[in-house]
Amino acid sequence: MNDSPIRARIHPRLNEIPREDWNALVPGGNPFLRHEFLSAMEEHGCVGEHFGWIPCHLGVYEGQGLVAAMPLYLKRNSYGEFVFDHAWEEAWQRVGLSYFPKLVSAIPYTPATGARLLCAPGREPALYPLLYSAALALAEEHSASGIHWLFPRQAELDFLLAQGLVSRQDCQFHWRNPGYGDFDDFLSRLSARKRKNIRRERRKVREAGVTLRRLNGHTATARDWKDFARFYNRLFEEKWGMATFNEAFFRDVAAAMPDQVLLVLADLRGECIAGALMYASDTRLYGRHWGSMVDIDSLHFEACYYQGIEYCIEHGLQVFEPGAQGEHKVARGFEPVATASAHWIAVEGFREPIQRFARMEARSVAAYIEAMKRQSPYRQDRT
Repeated sequence: MNDSPIRARIHPRLNEIPREDWNALVPGGNPFLRHEFLSAMEEHGCVGEHFGWIPCHLGVYEGQGLVAAMPLYLKRNSYGEFVFDHAWEEAWQRVGLSYFPKLVSAIPYTPATGARLLCAPGREPALYPLLYSAALALAEEHSASGIHWLFPRQAELDFLLAQGLVSRQDCQFHWRNPGYGDFDDFLSRLSARKRKNIRRERRKVREAGVTLRRLNGHTATARDWKDFARFYNRLFEEKWGMATFNEAFFRDVAAAMPDQVLLVLADLRGECIAGALMYASDTRLYGRHWGSMVDIDSLHFEACYYQGIEYCIEHGLQVFEPGAQGEHKVARGFEPVATASAHWIAVEGFREPIQRFARMEARSVAAYIEAMKRQSPYRQDRT
């Protein structure tokens, strides 16, 4: 594309692209795709060589103007992807090939569906192929084993599958808001047993003496973010994981996009003991992080689920995505939803076996979703 008026560039730092130009391509106010969020991860060391997420974002330019883009990372491990391909890595190793590096278009550590092929509105048919071709060229340059588009939107998935890519399916649990008037209105649509259980869980938190605060980027203080970062880090220390985010990242994102941040903090006897962090788009709320210093019955459900549901009802948000996995969410009003990813495989000999694997996996996921639907907590006569 170098001889064309439309050209592609690789950006190892998102700050090479003006914030206004990138954000103009982000649909629906998606918080994770915003320049402020992605660049903060780079500026505060949440991605990079040490975590195996190396930024190499694609930009497509017409003249001097950015008309399309792709959040893209060169990966040297499979950490933080939520679409597990360890079996694929083992298959490569068995025949003496290296599975890394690979290219991944996703939001690091974030299993939320969103745009991966960012385009000027109305120009998708012309620009999708340019982004795809640029990604393939980059994969060839780095001898990548494949390119993985994780949690793309349906239109992007349709385009990618039309190029012959492998589709993988998975399941999450989302809460949907048909226009509830308040939390009691939501509860009224549940079976009596599930309704009683949720009320009991909320009562346990109150009776323990815990009070909840809902804050945003305007109202959360430096002390609040210090407390939340402490909870977040403790969770990873207990599970022997890696804490990829940090206090500076949380504070900077809250300052840059204050109205899209929801920080729920729990207090007990004058001390902040737990917190949950969520982000909002124009239509959705996304639950992301949780941590606690004490073990209080049902506090996790209250802070991570019920406070988010109330927030969605009060602000007219249509969907609440609390994160990956978790069958326990079904009893609390969340319903199974299929998610998908698309995969380009560089080694021709692996394409057909992986395609067969993906088809078997899809059948298993579909059966699982149907089984979860049969456990729905909603009354059959709900409107």
